[in-house]
Amino acid sequence: MSSGAAAAADWRRLDRRTVLVSALVTAGVAAGAAVPTTLGLSGRIGLGPAVAWVLAGAAMLIGCTAAGDYVRWRRTRYRIGAERVEVHTGLLLVKKRSLARERIRSVDLTAHLLQRVLGLVTVRIGTGEHSGNESTLELDPVLRCEGERLRRELLERTATGAPGTHREGRLATLDPRWIRYAPVSFVAPALGGAAAGAVMQVSDWFGAQGQVIDWVGDRFRDTSLLAMIVILAAAAAAAGVVGALGLWVEMWWGYRLEREPGGTLRIRRGLLTSRSVSIEERRLRGVDLVEPLGIRLFGAARVDAITTGLAKDDEEQHGDHNTLLPAAPRSFAGMVAADVLRETTSPTGAPLTAHPLAARGRRMRRALWAVTVPVCVLALLGALLTPVLLWIALGCAVVGLPLGVLLARDAYRGLGHAVTGDYLVVRSGTVRRSTAALERAGVIGWTVRQTYLQRRSGVLNLTATTAAGAGAYTAYDAEVSEGLGFAAEAVPGLLEPFLERTPPAG
Repeated sequence: MSSGAAAAADWRRLDRRTVLVSALVTAGVAAGAAVPTTLGLSGRIGLGPAVAWVLAGAAMLIGCTAAGDYVRWRRTRYRIGAERVEVHTGLLLVKKRSLARERIRSVDLTAHLLQRVLGLVTVRIGTGEHSGNESTLELDPVLRCEGERLRRELLERTATGAPGTHREGRLATLDPRWIRYAPVSFVAPALGGAAAGAVMQVSDWFGAQGQVIDWVGDRFRDTSLLAMIVILAAAAAAAGVVGALGLWVEMWWGYRLEREPGGTLRIRRGLLTSRSVSIEERRLRGVDLVEPLGIRLFGAARVDAITTGLAKDDEEQHGDHNTLLPAAPRSFAGMVAADVLRETTSPTGAPLTAHPLAARGRRMRRALWAVTVPVCVLALLGALLTPVLLWIALGCAVVGLPLGVLLARDAYRGLGHAVTGDYLVVRSGTVRRSTAALERAGVIGWTVRQTYLQRRSGVLNLTATTAAGAGAYTAYDAEVSEGLGFAAEAVPGLLEPFLERTPPAG
């Protein structure tokens, strides 16, 4: 075989069933839009012509989508070389893209329901850089066995073995009892509000929004306004709870956290859409123990990875792409964090240095301002316009002031920082409490910030900058000398040139 023929043999195509998947997905979208479109047209041109036009439009849409995907399939090929991964695609505008294998940091597999039925996956190969789609190659779709082969081949290049004696294999699996934390997350009220909005929107599509409002009014005709508000809020909350439970099952069904030979962490999860995320341990810079307020009240927390090289494309940046463990009992979360970091105990459980009382005062003042300003505005408008606003202002004051004080005190109690072993730890937040354990070797700089009010209070903010995770982790309102000492101890030599040592008195 000639060298040209051998090179051509190296090129592979996507799976041809991508055309079928695209056609079926488009057919589902068309079916969902067909009913309101038909009803809207039938009032103008009659039911029969409306059905005919909708069917013709759906057929044209499905045909065009399938034809476009067929062209994409015919014109897309990829090759895994010794040094580079290459993808060529396009008809009129041909795009030739490649990534150096040494720069590849992640190979993630996803598959929605249709792909799973057909044994297909979408492979995303990323460098973890913040340059949009140019740092990610996508193969959509390939056979699942081919996706697994690509993942192993592209990640095993660094299989040198991570230090430590912690076990390989399965580190955590799904416990169905964790579902009890889903209704107390912030997702539940958001889904409840979305459900109420969806009812109004769909009724508007059918021209029945007025009837829905009248129907609700008839149900509560003999009910007080307060009782009606409570009942409707309870109904929205119930819908939110059901939605949160369903979303949790979809996202975390079949969850497994594994350590593979060569030092790679792999997270697999998903009911309808399966996901597989791989994290090289040599890119891991720490963990973040995240405790949203509702989950924290029930003694639970989730574990996020602080790592370089995770894909940050548009599709994944809003998901739980870096979550190693969903909301679980806090003690178990600490054990998983320790296993992930190959430590005997998790650094997130280390005793933390408390922040000065000035930090509590700053949070109390913020809470009082956050409640007082809206109450004063409502009271002023009530005096000028209607007494109803005065009652609303009174209710906001009665509820808001104690709640604000409680949250401020909780936020102060949550502040803390420490240096333990190879990690620095910072904790902050009340609505979303975060305890980040960051590898000291991963800190590339410190940002010291002190406003005028902070100078008067004798506190400052210390931010550790890193190439991993969120990029910055802050110890808020730390005492000046203690905070600077913490930064100097955490990363020796980095801050010393900017410090002035005060000689001891006497």
